[in-house]
Amino acid sequence: MPKLLRRFLRNPGAVLGLGLLAALLLTAAFGPALVGDPLAQNLAERLKPPSPAHPLGTDQLGRDVLSRVVHGARISLGVGFGVVLLASALGVGVGLLAGGLGGAWDNLLMRLTDIFFAFPSLILAMAIAAALGPNLANTVLAVALVTWPIYARLVRAQALALREREFVEAARALGAGQGRVLLRHLLPNSLTPVLVQASYEVGGAILTAAGLSFIGFGAQPPTPEWGAMVAETRNYMAEAPWAATAPAVAILLTVLAFNLLGDGLRDVLDPRGR
Repeated sequence: MPKLLRRFLRNPGAVLGLGLLAALLLTAAFGPALVGDPLAQNLAERLKPPSPAHPLGTDQLGRDVLSRVVHGARISLGVGFGVVLLASALGVGVGLLAGGLGGAWDNLLMRLTDIFFAFPSLILAMAIAAALGPNLANTVLAVALVTWPIYARLVRAQALALREREFVEAARALGAGQGRVLLRHLLPNSLTPVLVQASYEVGGAILTAAGLSFIGFGAQPPTPEWGAMVAETRNYMAEAPWAATAPAVAILLTVLAFNLLGDGLRDVLDPRGR
């Protein structure tokens, strides 16, 4: 483990990503207690530029943009992690069964994943979110339902490569049942690519959820979610660009952090990169 940590810390991009992620997590954890109410309106202060009283300015309803961005960090990170947990749990289960059992189960489960891959992910997420109703919980579910096939493919490929290995054959020879082989031998040895993919997908999930909120299928006003904030303030870009720029930059930095972290984990954990 110390050797892997040293390899990770030698990657400047990975360290930058880890630093950005640490700052985001600290902001989400402790920031809301340090700023004001993100829903408090003051029409006399609407569209004010950045100032000591409002470091990131105010929006069209006089709400403090900094307060809304900080509260939005908790919402957006929660959405990203929630999507990855749901999608990876479903995808890992399907991929493990398909690769470990093989035969008819493999054909059935992989054809199911092919159906999801046949549709553009954003269009499918829009359709699911529209059918379920626009809110944050349904956004998490919609994005998870369009991203789980990625994990299923990854784990299936790993399981297919491992199922004929000597240690698996030895476990079967010693009387291990199919369930024990799947859970004790195939699953733990299939999780490395899942971890790397998950680090990328958190940022992707946040970006997709923000896109859904922007077009009205995700978080609804006055929720201080970054995508919804950009949607609310896009009509005021000419006179108050800070109101939309601040949440857009927050999305950019968050996605960048997870992408850099994913690159670092891939370089450390992928044997082909050593």
